[in-house]
Amino acid sequence: MAITAARRHGGVPRQVRVLAAARAVNQLGAFSLVFLTVMLCQALGASLATAGAISALFGVATIASRLLGGHLADRLGRRRTILTGLTGCAAAQVGIAAAPDLAVAAVCAVLLGLAFELYEPPSQAMIADVTEPDQRTHAYALLTTALAVGNMGAGLIADAVGRSGLRWLFIVDAASCLACALIVRLALPASGRLPTRTLLPLRTGDRPALSAAGSPWRDPALLAMTAAGTVFALVYMLILIALPLSLSARGLNPASAGLVMATATVTLVVIRPALRIPMLARLPGPVACGAGFALMAVGLAGYAIAHSLAGLLAPTAIWSAGNLLLSGRAFAVVAALAPPGATARYLAVYGLSWGTATVLAPVLATEVIGSLGPAALWTGCAVLCATMSCGQPALMRALTRRSQVLASAPDTQCVLAAGDYRQPTRSAS
Repeated sequence: MAITAARRHGGVPRQVRVLAAARAVNQLGAFSLVFLTVMLCQALGASLATAGAISALFGVATIASRLLGGHLADRLGRRRTILTGLTGCAAAQVGIAAAPDLAVAAVCAVLLGLAFELYEPPSQAMIADVTEPDQRTHAYALLTTALAVGNMGAGLIADAVGRSGLRWLFIVDAASCLACALIVRLALPASGRLPTRTLLPLRTGDRPALSAAGSPWRDPALLAMTAAGTVFALVYMLILIALPLSLSARGLNPASAGLVMATATVTLVVIRPALRIPMLARLPGPVACGAGFALMAVGLAGYAIAHSLAGLLAPTAIWSAGNLLLSGRAFAVVAALAPPGATARYLAVYGLSWGTATVLAPVLATEVIGSLGPAALWTGCAVLCATMSCGQPALMRALTRRSQVLASAPDTQCVLAAGDYRQPTRSAS
């Protein structure tokens, strides 16, 4: 019903719009973690090494959190898992703000990590649940844009609130989590537990269909997409982490990184309506991905030769336009790969690319800039993107061909172990 209504009005279903709005509200407070290390040092007397270790523990916990979020979303339901994650984040944020000593703050930071990614897989799976395959790229891109808009407001709030003390940042972040949870609770329908059924292939030689009981880790197509996603996530995280370091190494104010990233967000928001132009809207996924990575390569190559703040703005607009072309496409492909009942777990495994990038990016950024300079780092990122401009389209074409073969097989079916019900082996839809 939601899909039909969205078709009539030429947009995405209401659930997607509500979810995007809720996540934008949540993102307004998503600035506190940037200041976690500083707060542990200034307010609780931790050494830089100790604060860094606690932040690293938080990062490790988020990896487990995303996998747990995928499992709970398919077992307990989308909305219930989202609410659990948001309320858990709020409680942990309050715990950090009120921590009387470093030990309590460290425990709360780990608990925050365990709750931090719970809502990502169910949010992404909910979009897949209520959209048709050809809507999903636009729907996931809408969510990405909403998060970017929230980030713009987050910087302004952080600047105002942070002057009263770093602990208050965590209080505001907790409030944004609860506000998001309230919107989700009131405006999104409840989703129950999905049935667990084992799918048995009927034809020898067909790729086994996985069900809610199957393991995403045994799907080579998903693992290939996750590997490609890790490269993109690494480049994106390097931009976020290395930009202030790069500015400082070139004698510029590292705080100007905020202006550069604001340029990226403004570009994303301003150009996004252009994707409605028929010529761009009809671009095949592989072509759009190739163009997107090529634009990112050009923009990051521009970073390598820019030596002033003004010189960084045009390259930023270019790579941001490339990021817009890529936005949402990988999630749509992964959602299509998932068999019935396993969408959230597939998206959770794919999302580990961001956890991996979060661990690798700080190490690479500091080592490369410290040893070889900013130009070497940005050149390396440009080369990675140029390579992906060829590799990602080839991967997507291969997955599309495989899906078409499975979908066109005349008697490719599977039977449920729990009964006589029959359904076709999963296809790209």
